Amino acid sequence: MKQVIDRTIVEWDVNKNALNMRKHGISFETAALVFADEERIEYYDELHSVEEDRYIVIGRVHGILYVVYTMRDEAVRMISARMATARERKVYYGE
Repeated sequence: MKQVIDRTIVEWDVNKNALNMRKHGISFETAALVFADEERIEYYDELHSVEEDRYIVIGRVHGILYVVYTMRDEAVRMISARMATARERKVYYGE
């Protein structure tokens, strides 16, 4: 599937989306909306960037979400999405 959010192309595998929904209760369609949050926090995920470069974005969509993605050509490719932990929410709020 593919969606454009604020000029950002976001794509994902439908099977991976279904798995993420079962595991975390968050669809990639919903999670893609973090890219419209002007206050979002993005950073490189050094720990998990072994086989591919991975990035983390924390942003507001029906609460604060924690989203992991990689880049494929010009598109954001979703890996996982979940509600942010208390610690991750503090990062978002700058605490």
